[in-house]
Amino acid sequence: MEIGFHASHEQFPPSRLAALAAAAETAGFDAVLSSDHFAPWSADQGESGFAWTWLGAAMSATSVPFGVVTAPGNRYHPAVTAQAIATVEELFPGRLTPALGSGQALNEHVTGAHWPRKAERNARLRECADIVRRLLDGETVDHDGRVTVRTAHLYTRPEAPPPLFAAALTPRTAREVAAWADGLITVNAPHERLRDIVGAFRDGGGEGPLHLQAHVSWAADEERARAAALEQWRFVALPPELSQELELPEQFDAACAHVPADALNDAVLVSADTGRHAEALASYAELGFERVYLHQVGRDQERFIEAFGEHVLPQFAPTA
Repeated sequence: MEIGFHASHEQFPPSRLAALAAAAETAGFDAVLSSDHFAPWSADQGESGFAWTWLGAAMSATSVPFGVVTAPGNRYHPAVTAQAIATVEELFPGRLTPALGSGQALNEHVTGAHWPRKAERNARLRECADIVRRLLDGETVDHDGRVTVRTAHLYTRPEAPPPLFAAALTPRTAREVAAWADGLITVNAPHERLRDIVGAFRDGGGEGPLHLQAHVSWAADEERARAAALEQWRFVALPPELSQELELPEQFDAACAHVPADALNDAVLVSADTGRHAEALASYAELGFERVYLHQVGRDQERFIEAFGEHVLPQFAPTA
């Protein structure tokens, strides 16, 4: 199983994230995942760089593969998404794994367009995925549906298009995206929930690789690790039905003002013990995940990279 590093644009400026990606590669991380947000989760986080610009800078300074989770259909027209994917893949052949998701109002409301219900967003996502795939394959695309495309053609394309993963947080979405996705990425949850998501993807016909974003909070002691999780990533206590609908960081802050620390137990692995983190990673491998991106939710990224590079990653290194 490959262990990747998650670059959280909501929490850090792109210049620091580029340096962290390079440090993660040096420490032995196998890959990097980039978020693609227009706004942070909290007004206190205060960052949200443009992922596609950052990918070019960070990938030019590293050699590992990168993933990005992006949402076509609202903030990005699918033709623009396809062009972005094609450009990055042409620059860095074989290193990009884009994942398409249905999006969140936090990022997508800025266009002023109507924010559809989840079922409609999933249907639009399928249309967008088909458009992106056809454009990457070199077709000239006309399309009338939930999105409109007029004689779009990508004039710059990579020699081979990258796989198009889907992002899914629920078994229902995982089953729906299985019809078109080359792989699946989801976020850590209780193992029973992850089994349901993976099972739904496979039952729907999905045959591609499984990737996971795992939120962790590591610090030198348990108290600091728990405080960092609550300060920086309390938003995962909200159900997806709510977190996908709120529009402003201030609304997330209000919704999470009284979240207790133990409400994060199912979504963030909080521990000062790197051994516990290694055990959790091994359990994800048993569920079939081939790549796990670790998201250190706390601010201390450099020491996290150093500690996990020394104590965790060697346990997953290939043996001769």
